[in-house]
Amino acid sequence: MASRPSAAKKQPAKKAAAPAKAAAGKAVAKKKPAKKAPAKKAPAKKAAPPPKPAPNPTGGVYRLVRALWLGLAHAVGAVFRGIGRGAKNLDPAHRKDGIALLLFAIALIVAAGTWADLRGPVGDLVEILVTGAFGRLDLLVPILLAVIAVRFIRHPEKPDANGRIVIGLSALVIGVLGQVHIACGSPARSDGMQGIRDAGGLIGWSAATPLTRAMTEALAVPMLVLLTIFGLLVVTATPVNAIPQRLRALGVRLGVVHDREAEERTEDDERYDEQWREALPPRPRKRRSASPAYDPGDAEEEALSQRRGRPRRSAVPQPDLQRQMDAVDVAAAAAAALDGAVLHGMPPSPLVADLTQGVSVGDREETTPVPTPSPVPAARPQQEKLKVENVPDLTKAAPDAPRDLPARAEQLQLSGDITYALPSLDLLARGGPGKARSAANDAVVDSLRNVFGEFKVDADVTGFTRGPTVTRYEVTLGPAVKVERITALTKNIAYAVASPDVRIISPIPGKSAVGIEIPNTDREMVNLGDVLRLADASEDAHPMLVALGKDVEGGYVTANLAKMPHILVAGATGSGKSSCINCLITSVMVRATPEDVRMVLVDPKRVELTAYEGIPHLITPIITNPKRAAEALQWVVREMDLRYDDLAAFGYRHIDDFNQAIREGKVKLPEGSERELQPYPYLLVIVDELADLMMVAPRDVEDAIVRITQLARAAGIHLVLATQRPSVDVVTGLIKANVPSRLAFATSSLADSRVILDQPGAEKLIGKGDGLFLPMGANKPTRMQGAFVTEEEVATIVRHCKEQMTPVFRDDVTVGSKQKKEIDEDIGDDLDLLCQAAELVVSTQFGSTSMLQRKLRVGFAKAGRLMDLMESRNIVGPSEGSKARDVLVKPDELDGVLALIRGESGG
Repeated sequence: MASRPSAAKKQPAKKAAAPAKAAAGKAVAKKKPAKKAPAKKAPAKKAAPPPKPAPNPTGGVYRLVRALWLGLAHAVGAVFRGIGRGAKNLDPAHRKDGIALLLFAIALIVAAGTWADLRGPVGDLVEILVTGAFGRLDLLVPILLAVIAVRFIRHPEKPDANGRIVIGLSALVIGVLGQVHIACGSPARSDGMQGIRDAGGLIGWSAATPLTRAMTEALAVPMLVLLTIFGLLVVTATPVNAIPQRLRALGVRLGVVHDREAEERTEDDERYDEQWREALPPRPRKRRSASPAYDPGDAEEEALSQRRGRPRRSAVPQPDLQRQMDAVDVAAAAAAALDGAVLHGMPPSPLVADLTQGVSVGDREETTPVPTPSPVPAARPQQEKLKVENVPDLTKAAPDAPRDLPARAEQLQLSGDITYALPSLDLLARGGPGKARSAANDAVVDSLRNVFGEFKVDADVTGFTRGPTVTRYEVTLGPAVKVERITALTKNIAYAVASPDVRIISPIPGKSAVGIEIPNTDREMVNLGDVLRLADASEDAHPMLVALGKDVEGGYVTANLAKMPHILVAGATGSGKSSCINCLITSVMVRATPEDVRMVLVDPKRVELTAYEGIPHLITPIITNPKRAAEALQWVVREMDLRYDDLAAFGYRHIDDFNQAIREGKVKLPEGSERELQPYPYLLVIVDELADLMMVAPRDVEDAIVRITQLARAAGIHLVLATQRPSVDVVTGLIKANVPSRLAFATSSLADSRVILDQPGAEKLIGKGDGLFLPMGANKPTRMQGAFVTEEEVATIVRHCKEQMTPVFRDDVTVGSKQKKEIDEDIGDDLDLLCQAAELVVSTQFGSTSMLQRKLRVGFAKAGRLMDLMESRNIVGPSEGSKARDVLVKPDELDGVLALIRGESGG
């Protein structure tokens, strides 16, 4: 009875505890004594403890046995799981070989049980399973298993066909065994198991019995025959519409059927070869000198044809066998280019894909017949003038040529009888795959996070993109955090990562993040061949597409010079400017023929571009004299005017449209005109050192460059200006305004970076090819690592181009190249007086008319005439009122000036 009041008191205490928990803290404190009620109940439990059960020896044994069984099960399971993991990590080739050998073993066991009447448990098992399932056809089961095993061993690279073969074999076996079961009288289960075994077995019984009961044997047999045919077609991967071709091919292989189509193809090839040979020009190939010049007798006529058409070409005469082997080289080069496309995961160009059909390179072999020539992509209008023609059967004309070449290899042909083969991309080395992450990147991420934590900035590194030279780390800011807090930590970040070349981009274009570019301690090399292979694989066949390098995000950077349309390349000495120029020229040689692009190379330093002397793309020898360079730029201006005359006369706005109309025959000449229209090539002018030209003839050079950059885009003329002194007196405001694309390498000061890019950034580059590329229309420059090409690779490419064709120079590019035989008529009898005046003005560097009056004791009219004669010969500048004229010739060039006045060689 004493326990009941305590129990009664416990109930209201529990009911009051719930509202007490929801109330304030004081109410909870008041209710705490009520929670101690169960403690009072403890003595009552001790007063009446439950009775202890009697010890049971059987339960202890049960627990012991259960523990031993679980332990054994876990051990066995661990062993099998270890074996499974080992099998999973096994090489797939070994796994396939293991399956094939297991099938061989099963085939041997089944053959022993069915062919040799094997005794014992294994023989009984074979009889029950195999004979019971397949009936009379149990003898064929070992052969079927052996065939499947052989296929696994011979074709381990075709796992996708396994499902098809399993379905086909299943249909074939069911259909055949069903027919066998019906042919043996359709024994039922009442006839006993032996009767079923003597027929089609359990498989045949299960396939035939439902059909015979549902539709009688008259319809069941055709159904099973169709099922058998279906299985046969699935196993052999033969569509129904291809059955006649497969049967014909089988008959040809067995020698039963005569192959008439092969004979017709052979006759067509022979007839095609004969027509091709008849279409060749009847005139023999003429041998020309290495540097052909224009005939002075018909200078006007030749100059007109040279200006309005394409320069004459000369080629090294080769035997017919050599010409055909060149075609082989073209096909092999195209096949190698296709390999590069596949390597980078890009679709190959249709033109390259057609060239590679039937060509074996290394281990790869294509035997598909060559289709008709593919249409040239619209992105390359100049390519259409290189007619893709079919060439004769190389295997017949050249017995030593490989037999796996196509009968009609497509080849790029120049007009006339000259064949030009582009260099193969295999001549350029391949680079290794770029790194996506390294231990150095993880260390930098930790350092950046430590800096943000130490300065209490709510920011975190959320990712990074690794380039060959620098890595851009993406920093995401927290809410209400200013971007300036990150930019203010530039020096602290540089201290933390132990690198002074830290560049912060706020924000990254297209992302809500701040970029921190930090140089890699493990830099990577970017090979020119890799960039060109990607450009070739991307199906962009424009001849002016050049390789530049690799950006921070790991993507290759290419640029179309025709769309720039002009570019300024500048940087300090050793920053990678010369390597960039080498990559530009090499890209043009690899991707364009001399009919696509002609070049004018200006090298005042005399040693940078000597490797390219004699390539067929040159329109004049490499210019090293700064005064001749100014004359060459003036010639480019005249060429531009002549091209615009043609565009205006025929009503076209761009040189590409004009060339396309010429190739399609839409341009009609006036009656009686003897002119022959030919497509204009692109004209690429590369100046390796602009500062030297601006020192010698600043006005002429600047005027020519400004005029070209303003107008020459539609005429197909493009400039590449390079300098290592990007100051305002070299890269003037007019030049900058008309050269929209810039490529800046490392500079020594912020002022130089502003001259090149109109913004800072180049002064923080680390050199050796690290640059900022700002194409036309872009707001912010792209950081990239310039591509590199070795001298050996350049020499190999140049040697290949020289072997294909000799250069054809134009003598009117540099006026000074024509030696004057007579004294100019405007000098007259004043030759000696003019020489004295020139010597006096050049030696004193003071061009004054009054000085000539005093020194030479001549009148004002004579002195003024002498000054005008010197102005016409670029010795002094134009008149500027009462000021003395600028002297444009240095004292060390006085001998050349005097020789020029006397009509001698001007050095």
